Amino acid sequence: MIKVAVVGALGKMGSEVVKMTVNNPDFQLVCAIDKNNIGVNLIEDIAIEGDIELAITKSKPDVVVDFTQPSTIFENIKKYIKLKTKSVIGTTGLSDNQIAEIKTLSKENNTGIIIAPNFSIGAILMMKFAREASKYFSNAEIIEYHHNQKKDAPSGTSIKTAQLMIESNSNFKQGNCLETETIKGARGGEFIQNEKGHIQIHSVRMPGFVASQEVIFGADGQVLKIHHDTINRECYMSGVALAIENVFKNNNFIYGLENIL
Repeated sequence: MIKVAVVGALGKMGSEVVKMTVNNPDFQLVCAIDKNNIGVNLIEDIAIEGDIELAITKSKPDVVVDFTQPSTIFENIKKYIKLKTKSVIGTTGLSDNQIAEIKTLSKENNTGIIIAPNFSIGAILMMKFAREASKYFSNAEIIEYHHNQKKDAPSGTSIKTAQLMIESNSNFKQGNCLETETIKGARGGEFIQNEKGHIQIHSVRMPGFVASQEVIFGADGQVLKIHHDTINRECYMSGVALAIENVFKNNNFIYGLENIL
């Protein structure tokens, strides 16, 4: 039985993680943490707690699952490492420098961490297919769609997709003319990593969407589109469960669910 704590337990993703944990016979929910409704019972014997360090120290979970806010996630992760508690991180918005520091701290403290921009198996396959297609196309752009309550842009999934694409192709603007934006931002944001990539990422924020992404490849006389739609948040739960099971058994730092499939 793996003892699980959920941070951000009342949020849209956190509440799904709570439900999945309670219904999984291999997991035991031992702690629920949120900034709202502190002291209110979430389920029998599990009340919402507000202080992360006190709650984890008291409940001693094997794994913490965090779906909170980009503004707090970096400090949260450092608390988990300080407490020698393994974690699964679904909150996006971490910078490359922060991820590098977390990786170092994870190794120094021998504490497993999985950071996954996306837990949907279909989305992971979309990223894998995009990486493969990148070998054969010289131009590509990404359009990602999310609900209008998502606070970071572009999404962690689109950034991770671009990073994987760059592994196969260093320049996606071959043959482009010199552009002028008459409205700032019309061409989206240009993703460049280590002076490679040059992939335009466009972020749409609108009611009605959960999460969708389209990777568009172009070449003379043809266009290839790889598209994935998330219909509801339940689709992420098999990936979250897989991450919990993996990090429970290992002390590695892992960025991206594709690395444990």
